[in-house]
Amino acid sequence: MTTTATVQDLYPTRGATEVSVPRQDPVLWGAPDAPGPITSDGLQSFERDGFLAVEELIGPDEVAVYRRELDRLVADPAVRADERSIVEPKSQEIRSVFEVHRISEVFSRLVRDERVVGRARQILGSDVYVHQSRINVKPGFGASGFYWHSDFETWHAEDGLPNMRTVSVSIALTENLDTNGGLMIMPGSHRTFLGCAGATPEDNYKKSLQMQDAGTPSDEALTALADAHGIKLFTGRAGSATWFDCNCMHGSGDNITPYPRSNVFIVFNSVENAAVEPFAAPVRRPDFIGARDFTPVR
Repeated sequence: MTTTATVQDLYPTRGATEVSVPRQDPVLWGAPDAPGPITSDGLQSFERDGFLAVEELIGPDEVAVYRRELDRLVADPAVRADERSIVEPKSQEIRSVFEVHRISEVFSRLVRDERVVGRARQILGSDVYVHQSRINVKPGFGASGFYWHSDFETWHAEDGLPNMRTVSVSIALTENLDTNGGLMIMPGSHRTFLGCAGATPEDNYKKSLQMQDAGTPSDEALTALADAHGIKLFTGRAGSATWFDCNCMHGSGDNITPYPRSNVFIVFNSVENAAVEPFAAPVRRPDFIGARDFTPVR
């Protein structure tokens, strides 16, 4: 399946060789002084680094509500049996539940919260829709990490997002320690697109949601990026959040501590950047991973 002819592929990937391309899109699509929850200094910091940490996005009482809802979902046999739930290969514990804003009214309200969607509109300069949502449970005693990758590389190749006009937020529902598999980002890496080598297998998502393979950068490319930008590890109390650009090189380690690292993860895409056909995959991924409903969040 090929992409729509009228949409130019600015970011070639999944070819015979790995390629590095300068970013062709703005980082901030909105005005630097656009009104909203993010200060002008915060917007400048996001543009420079590709991320923005918020110490307390939601309060302790709210955290308790979302934690109870997460626990309810994970314990529900119907949720576990749903294809939107991903389990750890070894422990068979739930690792992630996708499309959580559709499964749960509690998380749907969080998506519509102005503290959340308002920041997305500021960064992307338009109305937004949810391209993807999920809860990441990452239980203790052996939950596997997420290898280094750019989300945009996957969303461009397999979901058909044309431009880098997408932003993610990870909201901590448990304390994110420096020992329990926290998020790592290479600051400034969002300004370089790394097109990965190797074709996309059909139904690649079934494997990649448990362990990344296609779309994985080479050791040499990762070393060069890390040498150029360094690595930032994010920690924070429950209720803290990290906003990050779709092209940030990021990953997380295994969690071998007794302490789970549970986060809710929401991806907002501009309504002006709606998905077309995949740029480097034989078929689209399912809608619960890459949405095809472009209705703005209200």
